[in-house]
Amino acid sequence: MKHIFYTPLTAAPFRQNNVHKEIQPASLAAARYIRCFWGSEKPYQKAEADSPPELIIPDTCADIIYHIDHTDHTVAGGFCGINDASFTYRDEAKPGHLISTFAVRFYAWGAYRFSEDPLVGTLNGYDDVQSRFRSLDQMLRPRLLEIQSLRERSHIAEEFFTGKLCRLRQNDIINHAVGQITAQSGTLTVVELAKECFINSRQLERLFGEYIGITPKKLCSLVRYQCLWNEILRNPGFHIQDAVHKYRYTDQSHLMREFRRYHTMDIRSAKIYACGDVGNIQYTHSRLR
Repeated sequence: MKHIFYTPLTAAPFRQNNVHKEIQPASLAAARYIRCFWGSEKPYQKAEADSPPELIIPDTCADIIYHIDHTDHTVAGGFCGINDASFTYRDEAKPGHLISTFAVRFYAWGAYRFSEDPLVGTLNGYDDVQSRFRSLDQMLRPRLLEIQSLRERSHIAEEFFTGKLCRLRQNDIINHAVGQITAQSGTLTVVELAKECFINSRQLERLFGEYIGITPKKLCSLVRYQCLWNEILRNPGFHIQDAVHKYRYTDQSHLMREFRRYHTMDIRSAKIYACGDVGNIQYTHSRLR
């Protein structure tokens, strides 16, 4: 089932423009595994001046990302596994070149369904798409220079994924564990999660490493952080002491320390970065509904 109560967010979830736009899967079946398709609406000329680096936070997602240089007629594609730390990204495309981007963002537990190899070792990694998604890459990469609109690219990729739905890799223990983690907002301990899955902790960790590329303890921690980040942006009446209790933090200092560890800044600065300015918070809150 799709985890409709869990919606991971980026550091700047409201910034939609011609360079970066997100499209939701049209198929409900595909939406169970794919968070969104994203990229540039159409090719654009890379500016001569450097743009500021973009903050990438742990969003419990894994991405296939293609960078297309229409001037050089080249396509570079990579698979970015789930991250457990923030980093900054700067576009390294050549100034003056006509470029575009196309990407597929999976829920972390959705990527393995379409992968042709285990996801062990992909944490914080970036590999060629061919290493785990060969059939997708063989179909999609040659068409990205020819098909230039984000919507058309998304449609073609989604057709590929929906065509694979009847032959997906499946693990019932992983499915149940992820359902429990998201339903409980990442507040379960590994012992509690293993008990829910009728399996011992060591076996659960081995399965998570193979199918998701991360330990269950780390996934719980990241889901809790993402649920907290959602509430910070969605709830105009957010109160930190209520969040301490709701998400089972030890105290306020524990919550703030863990948020800064994953986000690289405090809550107030994170809201300003996400919303542009404090005055936009009420407006952007309505856009998240």
